[in-house]
Amino acid sequence: MALGCLALALGTSPGWAATTLSPEAAKPVTKETFKAPLRELPTPYTPDAMRLVPSAAKPGDKPVDTAFGAYQRGQYTTAFREATKRIAADSKDAAAMTLLGELYNQGLGIKQDPVKAAEWYRLAAAQGDVHAMASLGLMSIDGRGGAKDMKAGRQWLEKAADKGDTTAAYNLALILLGSGTEPDQVRAAKLFHKAADGEIGAAQHDLGVLYLQGRGVPKDPSQAAEWFRRAADNGDLAGEVEFAILLFNGTGLPKDEARAARYFLHAAARGNAIAQNRAARLFVVGRGVQKSLVEAAAWNLAAAAQGLSDPWLDDNLKGLKPDERARAEALAAERANVK
Repeated sequence: MALGCLALALGTSPGWAATTLSPEAAKPVTKETFKAPLRELPTPYTPDAMRLVPSAAKPGDKPVDTAFGAYQRGQYTTAFREATKRIAADSKDAAAMTLLGELYNQGLGIKQDPVKAAEWYRLAAAQGDVHAMASLGLMSIDGRGGAKDMKAGRQWLEKAADKGDTTAAYNLALILLGSGTEPDQVRAAKLFHKAADGEIGAAQHDLGVLYLQGRGVPKDPSQAAEWFRRAADNGDLAGEVEFAILLFNGTGLPKDEARAARYFLHAAARGNAIAQNRAARLFVVGRGVQKSLVEAAAWNLAAAAQGLSDPWLDDNLKGLKPDERARAEALAAERANVK
């Protein structure tokens, strides 16, 4: 989930004025923008996670988590069976409880049952499992598996964040940011920092926005650029576009139009309408890329197909020859995966 993308102009001359963006894309990042639904990250297991069974096969052996291994391979029925066996052997196996909660939560290998998911998460949370706490927080806020309870959800997220869970820190930051009060803004920024240090791309993007606006942190375009770059490195599309904009304008870091163009084109190829629009403008005037009206028209069509129109581009591309327009339409259709 991207929490907004600043619709900044790509320069100051009339030809580079801000485009006519769709209502959502044109909206500046404000506290209202941050009121998007919480990031759905209830899963406590990641490819790099380590889960150990209570005992090894023999002294000195490294324990192997067969339940988690089955979960990773998509063998959910086996994961359910192995986790159940582990709890039968050890009634305080919090990791196995959390795994059962996740299986019930998503309906993997068994019938989806949010109530049972919440029950297992609560048992695991009672044993101190931070992932279960974070999942309970999201479920309470969503009203899944029980009555909707924002206060209880926030308390669970607080507990998980205090114990170092970065996704809980991220979601809690979103809640705090929505209050609009200065103390909450400052704390939200600190929580975003925690999540950003955990390499959550969306948190890195949002932290960059705060530094760009000076909300909860001192205004610092250099810090904003660095966090946008890290967000882009982690695959966050909004961060990639924001970094390209700052790089093109030389805001917070040295201006580099060619490098900015590469970021715009990469984001455009991933389907971001704003990046497609910016790429089209670059190709019209040949800034950072070799001038090509066919490429410009293709990216303009791709952006327009997503609701982002640009009269300036339309005006500058109206002189295309029929064969050039046909080539542009073919490119746009290919990039939009239109069959």
